[in-house]
Amino acid sequence: MFFLVRWIFILAALAPSPLAASASTVKDGRPNIILVMTDDQGYGDLGSTGNPIVKTPHIDAFHAASVRFTDFHASPTCAPTRAALMSGRHEFKNGVTHTIHERERMSLDTLTLAQILKRAGYTTGIFGKWHLGDERAYQPDRRGFDEVFIHGAGGIGQSYAGSCGDAPGNRYFDPIILHNGKFERTTGYCTDVFFGKAIDWIDRSRQTSKPFFAMITPNAPHAPLDCPPEYAARHASQVTGNEAKFFGMIENIDDNFGRLLQALDRSGLGRNTLVIFMTDNGGTVGVGRNNGGRRGAKATPYQGGTRVPSFWRWPNGFKGGADCPRLAAHVDIFPTLAEIARVKESSRVREQVEGRSLLPLLKNPGGEWPDRTLITHVGRWERGQVSQAKFKNCSVRDSRFSLVNNTALYDLSRDPLESQDVAVEYPDVVGRLRQAYERWWEDVQPRLVNENVPIPKENAFRARFRRQFGASALPLEATKP
Repeated sequence: MFFLVRWIFILAALAPSPLAASASTVKDGRPNIILVMTDDQGYGDLGSTGNPIVKTPHIDAFHAASVRFTDFHASPTCAPTRAALMSGRHEFKNGVTHTIHERERMSLDTLTLAQILKRAGYTTGIFGKWHLGDERAYQPDRRGFDEVFIHGAGGIGQSYAGSCGDAPGNRYFDPIILHNGKFERTTGYCTDVFFGKAIDWIDRSRQTSKPFFAMITPNAPHAPLDCPPEYAARHASQVTGNEAKFFGMIENIDDNFGRLLQALDRSGLGRNTLVIFMTDNGGTVGVGRNNGGRRGAKATPYQGGTRVPSFWRWPNGFKGGADCPRLAAHVDIFPTLAEIARVKESSRVREQVEGRSLLPLLKNPGGEWPDRTLITHVGRWERGQVSQAKFKNCSVRDSRFSLVNNTALYDLSRDPLESQDVAVEYPDVVGRLRQAYERWWEDVQPRLVNENVPIPKENAFRARFRRQFGASALPLEATKP
């Protein structure tokens, strides 16, 4: 059966593309931008990064043609990464210290990446996971996105006390999606649906003179692990049931990523479209097979919790096929895209953004790059326990050393597995990193705006669903065409 599915994707790739009529009429040389970020997929969950089980030929080919950041880091969980990426600063400075309990809401005074690109003349769209606030004021259409096609909460079907929750009764097949303010019942598997909608939107967008920015953020391969049976069957004889589903979800992402790239190339958009592939935090189900030679996983302060794949391709802008070993992070995406899109820098942007533009490294992956300090904190402390959590599940690092939980120092140049504590050998390094952490901790305290906010009695998506369909509407039946 899985051979049949693969041939279906191949035949679809050979069919006339919805993007095939003509390329965008943008004349100023600025690229279209597509950012694909998957959920809970680790650095080692690709064929090109050494996974012995999963097959990802489309992403692997993209990897070969890209500039690959081999020491690129995100936050250790999903909403924090999204907040840092969208703002160019540490997630805590946006009030995001958790994934639920109102602490996933990105503060309303944050200037977002989508807002600055829109002001620079881009049309903007998001397809998949948002997870920065389900209440109306926090939604992506209020944060710079023209086209919004998302599920609620951190995953399809999830619901928690407070405002964080998806449409009631939702699931990975035929999901209910919030599309520009109205719920729609879709047909098919969620990842296929998100990529399909994004490709259709790109087709419409390219017919204007505006460049576009598309964020494609599938909830896969985040739990609950569910995928078309033919994908799960591919490796069922090699791994456990959950692993088979997890790898099947990734291979489905790979097929959809190939579908996207083929559509771009056939349309003539490929050469002047910057495409970025990354994931949102360290690994989960797949870490037992391949963790990229790092310790830890999602929700830990070790390298295995934060190191993610980051592949960049823009044929008109820079040469691909090279590794960049410099220390880079999600906070760098905002200033990089701002520079590429020729955003006029404002005092507000200068005050907010902590990251650096990666454009010099994209053009010269081996170029000079001043050392820096990056802070990781898992957050997720109990309500009202900020001070007690100061040194729990945290790390501060530069290009060589990482100080974890304020006690253990690891020399990453010799010990990427973070197995040998060398704090006694390098007391000056410990002191320097502790000072950097202390300054950061004091700096973020006034920005922790979500710690004690009231908890709403009902999920925002559930309330919105009821208003659209009525109190007696069945969750899935109500949205049938």
